Amino acid sequence: MTLTVCVGSSGSGKTTFLNDVHKSHKCTYIRQYHNLRPYIAVSAIPNFDPTKLPYWDIYIKEKKEKSIIVGGTIAGQFMAGLSGGQRKLLLFELIFQRTATQNNLLIVLDEPFAGVTDDFVPFIVERLNEMRKKHNILLVTNDHVDTLKKMADNTVTVSAIDRSTVKINGKNGVNRDLALLAMSIGDDYQHTTNNKDLEFFCSVEFSKNGGILNVAAFAVFAFGLFLLMFWDSAPGNEAFVLIAAGIVSFFTANPYFLQLVDWRIFMVEEAEALLHSSKSMNKALKTCLTLFLLFIVSTIQFGCMEAVIGTLSGPEFFIAVLFDNLSLLVSMLLLGLYTDLPDQAVQILGAMPFLLMIFFSTIFSPGAGVNGLKELRYLFSRFYLWCMLPGDDLGMEGCPESNTLLYLVLSSLVVPFLFVSYKLCTGWYKKSHEGRSELNRRESMKSLAFAELQLELFGEKALTNLKHLGSSHDLQKLAESISNSKHGLPQKETADISDEGEQGFDDFMSYMNDSDSKNVHVVKPSTEKADENV
Repeated sequence: MTLTVCVGSSGSGKTTFLNDVHKSHKCTYIRQYHNLRPYIAVSAIPNFDPTKLPYWDIYIKEKKEKSIIVGGTIAGQFMAGLSGGQRKLLLFELIFQRTATQNNLLIVLDEPFAGVTDDFVPFIVERLNEMRKKHNILLVTNDHVDTLKKMADNTVTVSAIDRSTVKINGKNGVNRDLALLAMSIGDDYQHTTNNKDLEFFCSVEFSKNGGILNVAAFAVFAFGLFLLMFWDSAPGNEAFVLIAAGIVSFFTANPYFLQLVDWRIFMVEEAEALLHSSKSMNKALKTCLTLFLLFIVSTIQFGCMEAVIGTLSGPEFFIAVLFDNLSLLVSMLLLGLYTDLPDQAVQILGAMPFLLMIFFSTIFSPGAGVNGLKELRYLFSRFYLWCMLPGDDLGMEGCPESNTLLYLVLSSLVVPFLFVSYKLCTGWYKKSHEGRSELNRRESMKSLAFAELQLELFGEKALTNLKHLGSSHDLQKLAESISNSKHGLPQKETADISDEGEQGFDDFMSYMNDSDSKNVHVVKPSTEKADENV
């Protein structure tokens, strides 16, 4: 296969070039500063043999091979583990082992030598040479440039002066967008999903640094203090008990919800490095775990309220408390896991239901408010929860005469309903535009310039993934281009195609049809190049 090195001065856009390739292809991608959840135990990574790491014997001698974690910082918390260079080697070895049983992948590496000491450079070079036998590799480096350029089949040079073009193998003025399209070639990695992925998720998320134990410790402290200070509350004080218990529940669960943004970012980058099989599956599992945690906190809240006053009991009131807590925190869950919003935006928008509940539910100002505006109280589950409290001295206005719990549950689902509707609409809009982009992409792939660039990068078999090559006029040019590339001849004019040229065209079409019959849809380099790289 091929090894392509992207070089250029600092700030010239090397990493941006790789990012754009990744957006185009969704390839296996190791970033310069790649994030992994720091509390992952290295030995817990499924289908991975850490003994192949060049430094692993140190932890075996220290008897830490089972306990050593990835290390790093998440949500402002630093966890000691592997060093930065060791993490880089871990990622490199991880993709090496993951991709060993597959072929024709595109692997993109941003500064694979950054943070790695010289004594481990031969390890990386050895792995690169092994992977290039079966896969196309595109990497950026500022270190050991001369060594890599000698190893490389292709060199792409980017410049800060002209960002619209790049230089490929000495050829100046290559359109950058066309180069990105030509680089974005390779099969999708085929994941094998099994019970080990679920076991890995559980072992990581329920570890001592996964956040669950911190929530449990704070819950014991906060609700213990609540029991001490509200013990033996007299009937008639239900509103005060409910407010206090609700605030305790919110601040007990809130820290876990706040770290969902970092968790999502780290998990996505882990998927890019093939650490686990599915981003969607991990998000779904995290959602279930977070909702289960909310259920446990709500159960504790209900039990503590029952213990201190005794008049807030029954299954209906438990359901009311559960869905009221859900209404206050579900936006943080949805925004944290299922959007690309940054942490600050998620904290601001995610806290809006709690803030708006204070102003619009009228529980703190019963009977007051501007007519018309105060009707918004019907959108908040806390309003209906207040209507369920025993006694008539709260002064709540407009409480339903029946089905209060049903209205509470429905109002708590307003935010999820709006969010899902938004995601469906934006998904449809994005899909329609992606269809247009794909058409433009295919049109670009029909051009002679694209074919020539593919030939330059991957050899004549680079054209086997083109299913729609355009008009016969274009195909004749492509056939001549391949024939002339073989013999080092200049291209012929289209008007002067001879019988020999027509025969070359027929051979080329036969070759293409044979490739299609074998369902070949990705680029494979020429045999000559593959032999040179072995």
